[in-house]
Amino acid sequence: MALDQYKEEEEEGMSFLDHLEALRWHILRAISAVLILTIIAFLAKNIVFGVIILGPSKIDFITYRLFCDLGNFLGIPALCIEQLPFTLQSREMTSQFSMHMTSSLVVGFVVAFPYLFWEVWRFISPGLYDKEKNAARGAVFFVSVLFFLGAGFGYFVLAPMSINFLANYQLDPSIVNEFDISSYISTLTMLVLASAIMFQLPVVVYFLSKSGLVTSKMLISYRRHSIVIILIVSAIITPPDVVSQVLIAMPILVLYEMGIIIAKRLEKEKAARRAEEDLETEGEDKE
Repeated sequence: MALDQYKEEEEEGMSFLDHLEALRWHILRAISAVLILTIIAFLAKNIVFGVIILGPSKIDFITYRLFCDLGNFLGIPALCIEQLPFTLQSREMTSQFSMHMTSSLVVGFVVAFPYLFWEVWRFISPGLYDKEKNAARGAVFFVSVLFFLGAGFGYFVLAPMSINFLANYQLDPSIVNEFDISSYISTLTMLVLASAIMFQLPVVVYFLSKSGLVTSKMLISYRRHSIVIILIVSAIITPPDVVSQVLIAMPILVLYEMGIIIAKRLEKEKAARRAEEDLETEGEDKE
């Protein structure tokens, strides 16, 4: 009943309270999706923890095996990671349960992200003009793809490299690395989510260019500044490891260059439309 009423009001025009009611339903559906997937992840403990969460902490993880195969192919045995000298511990009575809840919630959020963004888009799109809707067509698809590409990059590339660096870093051989499970999961979560967010750069540039707030010339002129900012952000979200910083900085720089290409293409389309409008105006004036 509420959904049917919402659709009818949407067609006739909605008041402020109607918009709040619509927003409430969008939020409820989004939260429900996250909670359902969180419960599923919580129940699938062996897969979520044993395979996904703890995957980068084991030497048989796919990234380590690929690096080892690459090292054997190139004749660089140092690329083979034969051990990760650390152990995971739970130093608080509630630590394992709380981390089980937290990691399940993160997995539920990541898996439900396309639906979450779709709900946001459903709330925003009725207020857009037809031109704006056409310009943003496919937004849910591209945002979701970039989100999962970023999350995959953070999980399969950044996390293993960072964990390997931190596990092998020693001030003195007498110091044993015994990481708390909360520290491990928070580091893994930060790397994955930060990477997923950073990969949204082309979408941000697209909408800024579409609105006229950013131009390709502006992006090119501030390229050097952006490189410095990207390196600083990479240093913040990754461990103090040059390799990890470069690994996160390189794809972001590529995405920045993609943003410049997108901005140039949009500018060409705008110029072509203006030229067509000018020709139509001249034709009308002659008539």
